[in-house]
Formats: sequence, structure tokens, C-alpha cells
Amino acid sequence: MPYNRVGKSGLKLPAISLGMWHNFGAEDSLENQRALLRTAYDLGVTHFDLADNYGDGAAESNVGRILKSDFAGHRDQLIISTKSGHCFWDGPYGGGPGGGSRKHLIAGIDQSLKRLQLDYVDIFYHHTPDQETMLEETVDALAQVVYQGKALYIGISNYYGNRSREIRRLLKDAKVPCLINQLPFNLFDRNAETSGEFNSLLKDGVGSITFSPLAQGLLTDRYLGGIPVNSRAGKTGTCLEASAITETNIIKVKKLNRIAQERGQSLAQMALCWNLRLEPVASVLIGASQAEQIASNVDALKKTQFDDDELHAIEEICNASLLS
Repeated sequence: MPYNRVGKSGLKLPAISLGMWHNFGAEDSLENQRALLRTAYDLGVTHFDLADNYGDGAAESNVGRILKSDFAGHRDQLIISTKSGHCFWDGPYGGGPGGGSRKHLIAGIDQSLKRLQLDYVDIFYHHTPDQETMLEETVDALAQVVYQGKALYIGISNYYGNRSREIRRLLKDAKVPCLINQLPFNLFDRNAETSGEFNSLLKDGVGSITFSPLAQGLLTDRYLGGIPVNSRAGKTGTCLEASAITETNIIKVKKLNRIAQERGQSLAQMALCWNLRLEPVASVLIGASQAEQIASNVDALKKTQFDDDELHAIEEICNASLLS
């Protein structure tokens, strides 16, 4: 497992990190969750990424139980991250608008630490920009989290442009420099690159970790023959709607799949490697429902390089944006 430095900080993250956005809810098998975490750690995936609203809090609670029972002697070999800011609990202080307030963020980190059964997290993120709260208040709260020893580093998520630059400047002035910006990025969604956010982060020495590298499953071979009933697109209320499985998209996915096969990889493996090729990306977040998926994803790191012909062919297929 390669470990990449995050921006100009002293922290390194594994090239692949495991996220708990899916498959770590209250209804999911705890034993399977244990298998996912143990498999990931054994393969060098030392970063577990959470948020307070994943599984309505169940992800943090479940991971906390597993960390206590299975990883008690390995805390200093792990990077545990969590986030606060989205609407999570009822009432006027539970997030969403106001999710960048001191009231919400301090309550958020305290609740997360209780669920995780930890004294501190390694990275604490503001999960999403809050247009109704002054950035100075958000930064003051985030700095307090670090000063009180509840987090080692501060990150931001889903921040772009002027607001991203301004919160990074304020954090630097508060002597708590922004470590990382967590952004969606994949062959179908290039906004982190085309918006100039990657270049801005690179200029300021801030790293990035990307999520949805497989476009919620569209960049796999799962939908090449249609929409399986038990797939995300085959269910309602998931992050991949059936409307995304268009004929145009599937034609392009099939062409990308042929390039992956020529590389000796699955489409998912190639998509992960493509995601990692750009600075300032230090790590890419994967999700998994089975331990075998983690092993397959890590196996992708055996061939991360692309030649010019491959990159040209990929660009021709993607034509900047696929989702329609």
C-alpha cells in the first residue's frame, strides 16, 4: 500500500481509504462490518472515513464498537475521520442551515466522539458549506476543536472557489491550517478539476481526498447488461437513480470497460487508478459491501500508470462529461 503525503503537511494517507457512507447502518450486519474493517486494515487501508449522519449515527456507533473490540491496540496505526454540518438532529441547532455554527460543530464533535468511543479523531471536517453562518464563526469553532485536543487536523468537504479559499485563509490565520478538502471526483464528474479547485489546493499546499470514484457504481461492469433488481439503480431512494443508466452512458461505459480489460484490470480498478493520477489527490475513498471488493480495489494499485494513448482514448470517450 502506497502512503501519500497530504499537501505540505506531515500526514500520509493510504492511496485507498475506506468510507462508511453505505453498508454501516443499523440494519447492516455487524459481523460483515467487522470483516470489512479487518480486511481493509490487513491490506494497509489505515484510514476509516465517517460522518455523524452516516446511517443516522449508526456508522459511528458500529465502528466505535468494532474499534474497541478489534483494534484496541492499534489506535496509533489508524486515521479516523468524521464530519459534521449536514442536518442530523431535530430542532434549530441540528445542522443544515446553521451547520457551520459554533453550537452545531461543538455539539457534533462531542456526539461523534461518544459514538466512536474515542478521545479524539485524526481529521474533523466541516461537511458542507453553510451560507447562513459567517466563516469566521465556523473557523473559530473548528480551531477550538483542535485546541481542545478533540481532533488533530481540520478538513473541509464540498468547498469550492472563493469560499474554499477564504476558509483556508482563515484557518491558517487561526494557526490551524486546513489539511484537506474532500470532493467528489471521477471520470464522469470532473468539477473538482475543471473548477480550478485542485489547482487552488495545490497552490496552497492543501491536499484532497476524493469520493464517489466509481460514480456510485456506474463506473463498474454491473450495469452493462441492464439494471439488476438488487443494485443501487434498481432501488428507490439511493444515490444512483435509474435515470443515470442511459443508453449513451452505457455505450461509453462499455468502451471504457474495453480499455480496462486491455490494461488487465476491471473497469472499477481502472477508474480508481485514474482518480489517483492527479495532484493534489492523496487518497481515494471507496465503499464496500463485501470484503472481496476491498481486496479487488487494493489490487488495482499494482498498475496505476497510464500511457498517453490510454489517456487520450479515455478522454475521447468521456468528452468531459457523461452524465445526462
